[in-house]
Order: sequence, then C-alpha cells, then structure tokens
Amino acid sequence: MAGFAFFVPLLRWLTHTMTTYSTLNLPLAVLVLLLLSAYLAVFWAAAAGAVAWTATGLGPGAVWLAPAFWVTAELGRTYLLSGFPWGLLGYVPYRRLAPIQMAAWTGVYGVSALLVLVNAALAHAALARTGPRAVLRLAAGGLVLAGALTVGALRLGPGGGVDSGQSPVAAVALVQGNIAQTLKWDQAFRAETLRIYADLTREAASGAQLVVWPEAAVPAYLRHEPQVLGGLVDLAAAVETPLLVGALDATTDGLATHYLNSAFLITPEGARARYDKMHLVPFGEYVPLKRLLFFVEAIAAEIGDFTPGRDLVVFPLAGAPFGTVICYEVIFPNLFRQFVREGASFMVNITNDAWFGDSGGPLQHFAMVPLRAVENGVAVARAANTGVSAFVAPSGAIVEELPLGRRGLQRGKVPLRRGGTFYTRHGDLFAYTMAAV
Repeated sequence: MAGFAFFVPLLRWLTHTMTTYSTLNLPLAVLVLLLLSAYLAVFWAAAAGAVAWTATGLGPGAVWLAPAFWVTAELGRTYLLSGFPWGLLGYVPYRRLAPIQMAAWTGVYGVSALLVLVNAALAHAALARTGPRAVLRLAAGGLVLAGALTVGALRLGPGGGVDSGQSPVAAVALVQGNIAQTLKWDQAFRAETLRIYADLTREAASGAQLVVWPEAAVPAYLRHEPQVLGGLVDLAAAVETPLLVGALDATTDGLATHYLNSAFLITPEGARARYDKMHLVPFGEYVPLKRLLFFVEAIAAEIGDFTPGRDLVVFPLAGAPFGTVICYEVIFPNLFRQFVREGASFMVNITNDAWFGDSGGPLQHFAMVPLRAVENGVAVARAANTGVSAFVAPSGAIVEELPLGRRGLQRGKVPLRRGGTFYTRHGDLFAYTMAAV
C-alpha cells in the first residue's frame, strides 16, 4: 500500500497527458494511472517482503539487508518490460551535492542504498527502544551517513562543486521556445514556431560554439522538407554557429517507412550528423507487444508509431565532441553512460515536457539530470521546450536554469571532461552486487 500511495500522486500528470492528448476519457486515464501505480508498487512490496522473510531467520537484524533488497527492486524496475525507473529514491537529494557524489562509483542506486541504510538503522534502533543496543545502531547509521558525506565533500573540493575554471570549456547556448503543445504540430503555426526559434538563436549565438534547440523544436520531417532544412542551414551560416535541433525523420527500407525522433547537427554546410532516439516511450511513441495489445491503438489512436534508433552518435564539435539523449532517455543511467564511454566530453539533453502540463512532471524529469552528470563526471546542457532548461556541472550542481513556462535563452561555459568515472566504465556493478547478496 505504501508504494501505491507513493506512485499515484507522483504520476498524476499521466491523467492530464492522456485526457488532453489522446481520446481517453478521465475514468480510463485514472484506471491506467492506478494500474501502473499498482505495478510499480509491486517492486516496493517485493523489497519489503524480502526483509520480512529474512527476519524469520535473522530477527530484527534483517533490516540491515533492506538496502540490498531495495536496490534489487530498483534495478528490476529499470530493466523489466523496457524499464520505467521514474522516481527512484536516490533522486530525492538531487540538489544536495555531498550525498549524491557516491553515484560516480555506484550510480543512483548507491544513493538509494544510503538512504535506505540510514532509515534501517533508525528502524533497528527503534526496535531496541533504549539502552546500548539502540545507541550502537544509531551510531552505525550515523557513521555510514557521515562517511558518505565526507567522501562527497572531498570529491567536491574547495569550490563546492562549481568548476574551478581549470578545465577547457565549450560555449553553449540553450533556447527555450515555450511553444504550447496544442500549437507545436499546428501547420498554420509552424512558420511562427520557426521564427521564434530563429530570433532566439540570433540573440543567443554571439560567442557560442553551439546553439541547442529542444526535442522536436522543428515541427517537420527535416530531411524531407528541403525548404525548412535550407532555412536552418542559412541560419547556421548567418550566426556562424552550429545548431543542434530536435526534429523528426523518416527512412524507408523498401518495405515500410520508419519514423524517427531525432537530433540533427546543422552547420553552414548542411545536416552534418543525426542521432535517432533509441529508447522510446511505451504507449507514447510506440505500443509494446503490439500483437498482444492490439486494442490499445483503437482506444488511443494518437499513440506514435516510431522506430528506435540503432546507433550511439557522438556529435563532432571542434575540440568538444558531445552526446545527446532525447527526453525520456535521460532517465536510463546505463544508456547515458555509453555516450561518455564513446568519447563525449559533455552531454546534451533535449526534451519537450509540454506534455506534462501544469504538474510536477517536468520537475521530476529534471531531477534525474544532476545524477547523470555525477555518475559520469560530465556536464549536461539541457534544452526543454517549456522548461526546465539548464546547465548542470559534472558535480551535479545546477549552475544556470530557465524556469518552467518562460520563453528565453541561456548561455553557459560547459567544462569538458573525458574518461568518465568508475560508473562510466563499469556501469551497474554496484547494483548487481547488491542483487547478488
């Protein structure tokens, strides 16, 4: 019940998305929310059940195994049925730099384990109530927390997580068009959308090495509309700066047409490179198990029929190669780290969170970005259609941000780091070790 009570309010933005942008009525949307929340709550129940089961043999001391069971549950939620690691416990302190530094070794799962361990110590002490045992259990939890905070503070250094200026940097500009979702795909508004982004780009480009537009900022199948593509190439030439723009693409293999959610690097010479989103949103960009769930498209015909991309792409930029994850991909630690392993010196996240409406969804989504930065020791530049656009330092520090619902631009100096971290090189080793326990 605790898991269900957590996920229902956490994911309530789903009802807005489904009732506003599909044909689902409110009762059906609420039913979907309740079913998804019940599914996610099963992982909480499994972790709690494992603690209860081991307690039959170990007694109250079984609570010390709670971190291992909890991390195993979060790992399962990340990978099973394509994964939905939304709202992991380790994201809670995303604005507190010291406790999240351990993610450079453990990933977000280590932060989750730390929080569970401290609470397990409190629970074990409460069971003893008074006396030396309670004090020892509290002291054990306190020592673990103090150790994690000390390591975090040492890793942050005297600058407190803000780059000291010793690293080479790339000048990047983010533009936030704040285009309402109801207008994004309106062909009558398309010229105005492109004008808004072009005007922001002209203002932002001075001194920049890269200007970043959000996911699907260009409402077109870009390679198939020469006039739109030509306009972007001309804009890149006019501002003398490459543009990274979100747009759609379509390819044909002779049998079928495949639709792609893509990011294009536009230079004065043309579209130089393209990355196609690899991890699609289930029931948003495609229907999983389509043969089994054939009825879903009949209920919500607006579900996209996108094809996942196949290749990691590190975009070339003079002295500053970078990777890009599109929207939902940023919530998957293992995918994100692959770009850094392939040589990205910083990362870009482009997204369109207008789907969430006036809810906590965009902030929940943004909360995952600092952990990706810490896990891999790289800066992240995030451009969101309606916010939050931001620059996040390798330490996870949020250096600059454009809030929700505002049209504007943000310039930043992005520190360039290569080589990654222990987590970059070894991935979810900590989480799998905990699962093996």
